[in-house]
Amino acid sequence: MAEDINNLVLEHLRAVRADIRDMRDILREQGSRLTRIELGLAGLRRDQGTDAEGVAEMGLRLDRLTDKIHRIERRLDLTD
Repeated sequence: MAEDINNLVLEHLRAVRADIRDMRDILREQGSRLTRIELGLAGLRRDQGTDAEGVAEMGLRLDRLTDKIHRIERRLDLTD
């Protein structure tokens, strides 16, 4: 009887160990996937920063062109 109980306990411990091993593998995979997601987000943020830089540069060019147009208008007396 005691031997049957010991075998039952060992069987349950083996099942628990197998479950823990499976969970550990799943956690490793989840960690890898999370890292890939973080890398993807970093790339998107970098792209977004590059886009913002381009928009700022275009704004600066537009400001310069506006200034030039105002000077041309003043020289030609086209202002109101």
